[in-house]
Amino acid sequence: MPQHQLELKTKVLELLDEHRFMTVATLRDDGWPQATMVGYVHEDLTLYFAVAHTSQKLANIQRDDRVSIALGHEAPTRLCGLSMAARAEPVTDLAEVDSVNALLRDRYQGRVAFSPRETASRLVRAAPLLISIIDLGKGPGEPVMISVADGEVKRVRSRSPKGGAHDVLVQKVRPHPGPYRPGAPP
Repeated sequence: MPQHQLELKTKVLELLDEHRFMTVATLRDDGWPQATMVGYVHEDLTLYFAVAHTSQKLANIQRDDRVSIALGHEAPTRLCGLSMAARAEPVTDLAEVDSVNALLRDRYQGRVAFSPRETASRLVRAAPLLISIIDLGKGPGEPVMISVADGEVKRVRSRSPKGGAHDVLVQKVRPHPGPYRPGAPP
């Protein structure tokens, strides 16, 4: 992996390690977003979190696997965090569940984490496609946008119509099945 890609990936992993909770936004069947705080662990760039088996979040993910994830914090000298566009799906492989449980034990070590209130829960895997690194310690400016494809992290640069370079992602996305909101005009 080229040095600049390695630096971007290292920055993302550092930010994932700094935090224990994130906001996951899903789309409800009426088209409105639903954002919820969850505890998480990660293995490389893949994030894992638990949801109640009967939760609205799980129903939303099973209907439309697109999620947005945000995490961050403000310090006296900087605002720092990540925003991600990801695909999420319930984990069904028991070996993967065991591996993630070990990550959870190591990361939280007896601390209370956000977890489902119900005993019946599902583990969800979120694989990012687009990551925005927000680090305002360097001064005001645009976030660093990177795409994640086939395990590679790539920064994409473009020219702004107003002049100057900025980060963008040009990516084909699959169309959302069905209307945005039931009963909405086409």
